[in-house]
Amino acid sequence: MKTVKISALSAAILLSGFASSAAWSAASETVIIGLAGPLTGPSARIGKDLENGAQLAIDDINKQHPTIGGKAVTFKLQSEDDQSDPRTAVAVAQRLVDSGVAGVVGHWNTGTSIPAARVYHDAGIAQVAPVATGHAYTKQGFDTSFRVMGHDDDGGQFAGQYAVQTLKAKRIAVIDDRTAFGQGLADEFIKSLEAQGINIVDRQYVDDKTVDFSAVLTAIRSKNADLIFFGGVDSQAAPLARRIKQLGMNATLMGAGGFVSQTFLQLAQKEGDGVVALEPGLPVEQMPGGKAFEQAYQSRYHT
Repeated sequence: MKTVKISALSAAILLSGFASSAAWSAASETVIIGLAGPLTGPSARIGKDLENGAQLAIDDINKQHPTIGGKAVTFKLQSEDDQSDPRTAVAVAQRLVDSGVAGVVGHWNTGTSIPAARVYHDAGIAQVAPVATGHAYTKQGFDTSFRVMGHDDDGGQFAGQYAVQTLKAKRIAVIDDRTAFGQGLADEFIKSLEAQGINIVDRQYVDDKTVDFSAVLTAIRSKNADLIFFGGVDSQAAPLARRIKQLGMNATLMGAGGFVSQTFLQLAQKEGDGVVALEPGLPVEQMPGGKAFEQAYQSRYHT
């Protein structure tokens, strides 16, 4: 639900500059806001959550009869599926630009947000990434790129401190999915460990489509790791968690964002018990307007 709330916040940021008026006319102009995310594939559930949150924000502002320069407007959401694929994301970004969007909520992945950002920048269109946490996204220097959440330089540092100081891990192995998000997060996690005098016992890589982790886990098991940090997302973290349990490994699986989702719980099932997943931000109910938003979302989408 936090991801959905952040998506609504992203849309609200884009819409915040528009005034409301009691003199709003039914003959209003339409202003299109783009939504770009994974609406199909393994991360489709998260993409749909983002879309739902943005739609709620747009519906809310439309009820306030917004105006631009004294002229009545109605906001409309145009959703595009980037399939969590960088090349598709560029095509999606261009399609949104060609459609004349006023701003974009997206993309979900760091790996899709980075290449799409140049397209939006060249067109002078604001892009608010609701969840992308890779620092490289905003380090490109585009004045049209904005983020709602903090970046992985901080997230990885905190995760490393938590692993050592709270979980008391001594022998730590790291796996990442070679994406801008996963590898960047893993790199920062390792830097945090090294700053605390901890050297990892193993570093393994997979691609972002891997679902069989037998080979990398066999290598890690020989190093007697007591904690495995994974830089990746829910659709891979779940089979990773299951394989760790199936191999009888006495190691805690840990991640920092990316797999705090219903998808992970559904795919991992009971093997997901004991997994440590850190997520930035406050619980929804502690965020301003969080309770009302959660009620509105559940009433609208029955979930």
